[in-house]
Formats: sequence, structure tokens, C-alpha cells
Amino acid sequence: MLKVTAPSQDVNALVAELRDRVLEELDYRREAENQRRFAAYYAGHPTIKVPVIVDDLSTRRVVTSELSTGARFAELAEWSQEERDLAGETIYRFVFRSLYDAHAFNGDPHPGNYLFHGDGRVTFLDYGLVKHFTDVEIGPLIHMVRNLCVENDPEAFRRAMEDAGFLVRDAPLSTEVIVDHMAVFYELVRESAPLTITPDYASAVVRRFFDLRSPVAAYVAIPRSYVILQRINLGLFALLGELNATANWRKIAEEIWPFIRAPASTPMGEAEAAWRANRAATGSLA
Repeated sequence: MLKVTAPSQDVNALVAELRDRVLEELDYRREAENQRRFAAYYAGHPTIKVPVIVDDLSTRRVVTSELSTGARFAELAEWSQEERDLAGETIYRFVFRSLYDAHAFNGDPHPGNYLFHGDGRVTFLDYGLVKHFTDVEIGPLIHMVRNLCVENDPEAFRRAMEDAGFLVRDAPLSTEVIVDHMAVFYELVRESAPLTITPDYASAVVRRFFDLRSPVAAYVAIPRSYVILQRINLGLFALLGELNATANWRKIAEEIWPFIRAPASTPMGEAEAAWRANRAATGSLA
């Protein structure tokens, strides 16, 4: 079906990537190592907590980590909007700080993998489905967001998509049509202003992702390295949409984007900046 509906997609590579990631998810030694890496990276973070692995009680068949307790997502939904906004900011920072700094993405963003403690503090669970990225793989993602959202250069954005393999080179489409198709995925960070992620917006992202009627659909593909990354467009936005989370996502992104590294834009950002400064001082910042 994919070969018919998405002729530009390398279906064999996509299936191979999914197979590799699922097999990794069943390897508890790999999951424990993933969690160790995340726990080490976020040690001391003001709002992000990753449980530490208990090495003596972890084997090929069992992963044991320190006990973590907290409110589940359904409980968070009953908290104040301020608390939901703070939780949403932490989740957003965790996803993109992990991607751009730790070069890793926890590919299972769903409500069951979070515990909430108030004041934006969140414990992140389940590290079976983790994708690690090389500098070469991160590069095109940086070029795409920079060209579209910062430089406002649609042609450069198109070339970056082509270079990364997301778009067939010299496809018979105007750049305007391509940008219009892709804009929904970048809407959060194209303008610097408070924006609420609503369920309708999250649904729009999903619909655009699977919109086979778009003239762009025949010429776009998901390169193997980025298959799991697409879960950001689906799982993360859906989760934040359930929270109706509001923030100036562009300002937060500018703190995280490696080509800007802007000053803190929120109290949480100030606390995170202090954490990063301490890590840099001790030589442990990635």
C-alpha cells in the first residue's frame, strides 16, 4: 500500500528501520543502557527526572530502576492550566534538548511514560524505543528549521529537504506549495508569540502527515534515519494538545537551537540555564 500511495518512499528501508527499533525495544540490556545515558545527561536538571538503573538487579530479561512515584497524565488533566502549561514546557524541553544536545530521541511519547510532580517537574519513563543520531543526521534537521523559521528562506528550506531525502530533488512543485504543505509542522516556532496547542491543531498535524491528496504526497518520503523522529509530529503534539499547553514555543526553541542559544525566556529556562552552566563548569555538558 505504501508503494502505491507514497511512490517516493523507500518502503524496504522504512520497514527495516522499524524492525531494528522494535527489536531494540525487546532488548532490556540496550534499554537499560539508554536509560543510563539519559539519567546521566539530565542529572541535576531542575524539572526533568530520569530514574537511575539498579545495575545489580538488571539483566537481559529484567530492567530495574529506582522507584518513581507521581501523578499520572489523567490526574494532570484535572490540575490548573498553569500546572499543565509548566508540564508541557518540560516535555517540550526534554524532547528537543535531548535531540539537539544529547543527539537522542525517546521515540515513545505517550501519556503512560510520564509522572508529574507539580511546578513543571516531570519523571520520564521507558527507554526501549530510543534513536541515537549522528552529527551528520542532525545537520539537515537544523538546516530545515533554520532556513524556514529564522532565515525565512523558502528555497534554502526546500534544498535542505532535498539534501536530507525528505523531498525528491527537482520535483515538479512550486516551493510555495511545498512550504504550505510543511508549514503545519513548524507552526509552533515560526513566530515569537504565545501559542496554545489545541486538540484541533494536533489533529491537523496528523491529517497533514497522512494527507495523500496533497500534490506534495507523491514526492515526499521519510528517510530511514528519521522514521522514529516523525513520532514528534504525532505523539508529542497530540499530548500537548490534550493539555491545551500554552507557551512562547519559539522563544523556548531559540534557547535550545544550537545555532542561536538564546538567553532564558521563562523561569524554567533560567533554572535550566543554571543547570547547563554548572555542567559546563564541571566538564560534563554534551
